[in-house]
Amino acid sequence: MLQVNDLVKDFGKMRVINKASFQIGEGEIVALVGPNGAGKTTLVNLISGHIRPNKGKVEFLGRDITAAPPHVRIRMGIARNFQITQLFQELSVLDNVRNCVFSIRRMSRRWLKPAGSYQEATQAARRILKIFHIDHLEKELPLNLSEGDRKVLDIAMAYALESKFLLLDEPTSGVATGDKFRIMDTITGAIDRTRMATMIVEHDMDIVFDYSDRVLVLREGTIMADGKPQEVMQDKEVRATLFGIEE
Repeated sequence: MLQVNDLVKDFGKMRVINKASFQIGEGEIVALVGPNGAGKTTLVNLISGHIRPNKGKVEFLGRDITAAPPHVRIRMGIARNFQITQLFQELSVLDNVRNCVFSIRRMSRRWLKPAGSYQEATQAARRILKIFHIDHLEKELPLNLSEGDRKVLDIAMAYALESKFLLLDEPTSGVATGDKFRIMDTITGAIDRTRMATMIVEHDMDIVFDYSDRVLVLREGTIMADGKPQEVMQDKEVRATLFGIEE
């Protein structure tokens, strides 16, 4: 689904991403991990189109999108939670999700009859709220939600953009331990329904081990390991990079 080939990104004389190559298939959950300053945010920005590489290529569904701007990638099905789905605090939970449904369908020009579109969007939004188990909160304002429920709403809004590939930046940060697993169970349930591919930038290794199919380890802009969590974490260099454990 997503193919990244030899991506290079320089900021001035500093090389932040160095020949990164990997692929992510339909339905896969891939965790991107690495120490602070490894280049994780830059790599995600390259995939989402917010910055362009100096060299290399990004392909999505067989199409070269290296030069495509973010709105084109959104229309194709690449969504990023914390940049695309900003919560409108004065609108209800239902309204926030409904706005995303409106946005993507207008973008794809699938609604030509405004009279019926509001009802359709409402029905679609309620289905999404049910998938993410927050349908009982549809009338609430985001500011009245718990941090965990706000995280779920944020991801539900990205899902409402009819994503085929979802980029999630630390979806469980700042929430209680119990909420972390509830959020991830909800995300994986949605992925199972749609076969979305997902990349998660994550520091919580319990989440990485329990929910990811593969792990990409980034160090100084270079992907030093790519494989199943249990296999990758057996590598001494990986453990030294992530945990500072010298063996």
